[in-house]
Amino acid sequence: MFKENNTKDDPNSRHRRSDRLMKGSEPSVSSDVIGQASILMVAGIVVRIIGVLYRSPLTSIIGVEGNGYYGIAYNIYQMILLVASYSIPMAVSKVISGKLALKQYRDAHRVFICALLYVLVIGGIACLFTFFGASILIPASQARAVPVLRILAPTIFFSGFLGVFRGYFQAHGTMVQTSVSQIIEQVANAVFSVGMALIFIHLFAGGDPHRIPVFGAMGSAFGTGAGVIAGLLFMLVIYKGNRKYFKKHMANDVSGVESSYRDILKVIIFMVTPVILSTFVYNISATLDQTLFCDIMDFKGMRSRTAAELYGIFSGEYMVLINVPVALANSMSTAMIPSVSSSYTLHDMDRCNGHVRQAIHFTMMISIPAAAGLCAMARPVMEVLFPQKATIDLAVALLRFGCISVVFYCLSTVSNGILQGIGKVNIPLRNAAIALVLHLMVLTPLLYFTNMQLFGMVIATMSYSFMMCIFNSVSVRKYLGYNQEIRKTFVIPAISAVLMGVSGYVFYQGIYMILSLFAFSILPIRLVVLGAMMVSILFSCAVYFYAELKLKGVTREDLLGFPKGRSLVRLSEKMGLL
Repeated sequence: MFKENNTKDDPNSRHRRSDRLMKGSEPSVSSDVIGQASILMVAGIVVRIIGVLYRSPLTSIIGVEGNGYYGIAYNIYQMILLVASYSIPMAVSKVISGKLALKQYRDAHRVFICALLYVLVIGGIACLFTFFGASILIPASQARAVPVLRILAPTIFFSGFLGVFRGYFQAHGTMVQTSVSQIIEQVANAVFSVGMALIFIHLFAGGDPHRIPVFGAMGSAFGTGAGVIAGLLFMLVIYKGNRKYFKKHMANDVSGVESSYRDILKVIIFMVTPVILSTFVYNISATLDQTLFCDIMDFKGMRSRTAAELYGIFSGEYMVLINVPVALANSMSTAMIPSVSSSYTLHDMDRCNGHVRQAIHFTMMISIPAAAGLCAMARPVMEVLFPQKATIDLAVALLRFGCISVVFYCLSTVSNGILQGIGKVNIPLRNAAIALVLHLMVLTPLLYFTNMQLFGMVIATMSYSFMMCIFNSVSVRKYLGYNQEIRKTFVIPAISAVLMGVSGYVFYQGIYMILSLFAFSILPIRLVVLGAMMVSILFSCAVYFYAELKLKGVTREDLLGFPKGRSLVRLSEKMGLL
């Protein structure tokens, strides 16, 4: 909630706070920007943890085959969602933050109203298209996923409104509302996905093992919609509670600027359309991958159910875990866009590059050790979350082989946000299109001419995300004159992550052996693995933090810019690291 007693200043407090740069010769992002990003990151971690945790019992209920049907339908749903409303929060946040930077409060609210009208029309059309065209959108070889997609269709309509409200609050420099709504959405999603999967199986499957995967996936899809509706209801309540705040600012608008709704709608369309196409191309690779995989496996004589099971391992286990740290990069990108957009609008290039520099540094400090951690803890993670004996060895091998994708996806996500924040929305579209073509040129022969199957999929996704990193980095340098620092941002985190991964793996094996001597007789093996893993993760984090400070990857000024920075500095001084 916004503070009423600071009505005249709050909309621009974000800009005033960013004036307080940290000590040093280079401009840096304010602690408030990192703080807002951290709020989203914490929410992202909670959301992803909930998502991973509920996937385990859900997989036990609907099976790997059911996961495959849900993954196939969800990829189509997500592709249409990208076109209908996925880019709305970013577009709304960017346009409104630019208006707020110029103190055009009435125009900012008009952008909000126009965005609601936009998603009402586009979201409604997309919902109907998905529902009635599901049998055309789903590959013929996987027709059992059609009813799953139809249940997902109404979610597209509600997601657009949720996105507009999130973007509106983000533009005002607060990520709390978005973060809480994301957690509420995911909790509702988890509860309803598991509950409705059980209900659908009980009511409609009739005990037939061949029908359980389909109806279980349909129940899981119902949970996705319930989560979005829960998040939207929360945002409506919060917006209603702050209406007086927004009205007071509109009354205090002395800019003299009042654009027509028609002109604002044009701005939204011209802003949203390239971003939609860029995000669409950036994410359509998953849909194309699933279509190619299923069709080529069918051509090679593999049963459709077996192909669905294999794809379920890739999408429902490997990609679910890879996306946990990637959510942190999404949070940084979301939190960074208003600040980058505002400084770019005011032609303050030093501050803009300062935002970019620390955002990338902060993201790499998280994504690189996350990749190393997934590699080191691949088996215990899979044993706890997806303990299906028939597929666990394959899932572990995929995670270890493809964990580096985390770094590429995180960096390309942040660089996408940078380019969109400075208004170069066509550039990510071009880069994504080129990377997609090259991606397909890698994937198709790997599937056709080799027996790599899922490993071919992992190689192709790694190449795609890597190419996006390269293309976007070149574009950021071109348009901002930005020179990326290498040693502190990439080399030191990589060395620290390797030390962390090796020591964490050895430490886990030791803890596991100790616990196994005493606890196997009284505790299930999954609890023993979980206990050893959690202790090892805490130890690994301490090793990484120690190595980063010792190698000067993080300075006192960097720590002061982090949430609870002063506490981190005091702790580091007590340990003799600063």
